[in-house]
Amino acid sequence: MRVHGALGAVHLRRPGAVGLSATLGAGWPAPSCGLPGEVRGAFFNCDDPRGRFPCGEGSLFVETSARPRSAYQNHVLVSVLLVLAGIAVALGRFKVPSIMPAIMEQFDMDVGSASMLMSVFTLAGIFLSLPTGFLARRFGAKNMMVAAVVVMVAGTAAGALATSAEVLVLSRAVEGVALVFCGVSAPFAIRAYVAPDKVGFASGIWALWFSLGSFFGGVLTPTVFGAVGFQGTWCVMAGIALAAGGLMLLFVRPVGGGRFLERVPRAQDGAPREKMGMAGLFGRNVLLVLGGFLMFNMVLISFLSFSPTFLQGEGMDATLAGFASTLPMLVAVASSPLFGVLADKTGRLKALMVASMLVMGPCAAVLLTTAGPALWAAALVMGVVGLGAPTMFLIVYPSVVANKDAMPIAMGFLVLTQSLGQFLGSSIMPAVLGAGGWAAAGAFALVLGLVGTALLALVRLEAPAKDAAQRSK
Repeated sequence: MRVHGALGAVHLRRPGAVGLSATLGAGWPAPSCGLPGEVRGAFFNCDDPRGRFPCGEGSLFVETSARPRSAYQNHVLVSVLLVLAGIAVALGRFKVPSIMPAIMEQFDMDVGSASMLMSVFTLAGIFLSLPTGFLARRFGAKNMMVAAVVVMVAGTAAGALATSAEVLVLSRAVEGVALVFCGVSAPFAIRAYVAPDKVGFASGIWALWFSLGSFFGGVLTPTVFGAVGFQGTWCVMAGIALAAGGLMLLFVRPVGGGRFLERVPRAQDGAPREKMGMAGLFGRNVLLVLGGFLMFNMVLISFLSFSPTFLQGEGMDATLAGFASTLPMLVAVASSPLFGVLADKTGRLKALMVASMLVMGPCAAVLLTTAGPALWAAALVMGVVGLGAPTMFLIVYPSVVANKDAMPIAMGFLVLTQSLGQFLGSSIMPAVLGAGGWAAAGAFALVLGLVGTALLALVRLEAPAKDAAQRSK
């Protein structure tokens, strides 16, 4: 009998004998059927006409919360190590914008070809998110996170050796693969290694990876570039990725049986290849959450991309304009983990998610149309409340996916939605600006935010999510 779980499988060799081959995942309560204690707390299909097993030869999903607490790892350690690896990978993307003019000069690139140094990451997200989900399910979350670091180092090394614009763009495409690996696999890793009542906090820490990567990329790269030049900068970034990945490799314990990497279970001889159903990935709640996430990313990329231009047009210094537009990201360093803690403690997931999305549209509209005191107030409100949304999406989305066995694929859809939102936001906003100016841009961001809020307000969350949060107090 083969027993399936969200993160692995249990093989029942004979009645009374159980072998664990991988991590056990989320599911439903179990009937009492006389099986060993290792697999109690799981649902068995007890319809076995051949009577070879006490509980049949059907599917089984093991509830994550049924695992002993000792099976989980320190949530602070895991989340910090994962976010450090994520920041190192995100640095790979954001090391270019602040030194773009120098790169264009060194490689004789025009504006169109230089834009590919960044847009290739969006293309990677669109085309590779779903395949990465399948890979994460096959090889395990930690293995894919390690692969993300290795691929980032390889891409950065290739870029350091590039002698033409074409090779440099190709190296950026390799780095884009690493970014997708990281974005899909880390939330999956959190749910594998962190106790259920600490997932909110860990998700809040992880949600900082992209914003902190962009911040440090913009701050560190010009200084490093001025000191050691192009090749030296790329080597430094590769070294940072190696260091962060090494810490994760050493101190995040695999739960699939390996010492440093997850041990990938092999199919038994003669056993049919396991197929994964896609049912439950496109339910009403899933589509509503993905729709809200799409709107969020369109709003976010709109103000991040165009607010500095507006503020400089209003006479603000370029440095101050850049600070004003990134202030929400800095404030989110505190608010993102706070939203995770609130989610763990209160269980009011929908209220927190809707509230955070509700302020995004109005705040983005102000950032695109105002250069006075209201600008700073909007930036702070967005940072404190609005940018709690990524944390809530990471917490809520897995809870509405009915097919827990396909969770890595579901995370692929989430990253795909993020990439589409960033692509659409950056593509549509210039047309809006051309048609109606900054007032139209602000109104566009406002409408996107309100549409996203309406979609999230229609999401129906199951009561057990709240009950579990109450039991964890």
